[in-house]
Amino acid sequence: MRKEVTDCLFCKIISKQIPADIVFENESVLAFNDISPQAPTHILVIPKKHIERISDLTEKDKGIIDELVFVAKGLAEERKIVESGYRLVINNNKDAGQAVFHIHLHLLGGRSLGWPPG
Repeated sequence: MRKEVTDCLFCKIISKQIPADIVFENESVLAFNDISPQAPTHILVIPKKHIERISDLTEKDKGIIDELVFVAKGLAEERKIVESGYRLVINNNKDAGQAVFHIHLHLLGGRSLGWPPG
């Protein structure tokens, strides 16, 4: 079902070659606490299918982003940050701040977040 890229950090986390503080997993999505959190809640939600960037999505990938957002919504509810608010961020390519080239959604919350970011 998913193509693993041998030098991809997130693929190595998915295959359990590299440990992570996993907070959610199903057959197509994995979520784990960021190792360098920028907020009290900072979770990365990733598809198990390796796709480098949003701009690489194809017609076959419809629904992947929906699932990432839905998982993030559930995690925000679990952490009780819905009422105070949270931010969902997906960076696309290096100028936008993408550091790991495997699509990932940042769930940030638990404190006031400034705007504009970056």
